[in-house]
Amino acid sequence: MHTLVIDGHPNPNSLCAALAAHYADAHGDARILAVRDLSFDQNMHFGYTKRQELEPDLQEAWTAIQTATRIVLVTPVWWGSVPSLLQGFFDRLLLPRMAYDASGTLPKGLLKGRSARIILTADSPGSYLRLTGNTPVRQLKTHVLGFVGLAPISVTRYSPVKTSSKQRRERWLADAARLGEKDAKRYLPAPSPALMS
Repeated sequence: MHTLVIDGHPNPNSLCAALAAHYADAHGDARILAVRDLSFDQNMHFGYTKRQELEPDLQEAWTAIQTATRIVLVTPVWWGSVPSLLQGFFDRLLLPRMAYDASGTLPKGLLKGRSARIILTADSPGSYLRLTGNTPVRQLKTHVLGFVGLAPISVTRYSPVKTSSKQRRERWLADAARLGEKDAKRYLPAPSPALMS
């Protein structure tokens, strides 16, 4: 698999779901993983003191992440962060000795070799998010995706959603499709050694 598009919105009729679909359709070599369609317990009942067995849907999601060369995360910004569903997905899946190694002085990401794009929607205008320190971007770029080794990470934000017109949302969907097309050309999978001989 080339690109995995993770849709972190709980609502299948959301703008995020539409953005993910437009990006993936235009990309041509992308699979959408909608977190809302997975059956798993969002809670880490033992924290990090004991490993909680992964449900089959999380095992499949982990395989999809491992086989992807690019991860695209599509999520709304809620309360300066991501929906609890997506946070639970991170908590349960991005585990020590799987997604990162914390045995040394500094943690080391184990998902290196993959690039990423974050697509955010928000009701707050970009100026407000910048004024408040842009916590959702910092959280996702530094403390989640960057922490597990993904790089480079580009960010696209569509806001404010609440006051946007139908025409503006259509422009955003067209832009997401353009990004999918552009990324497909930029991040081509390496040719197979058999094809090179």
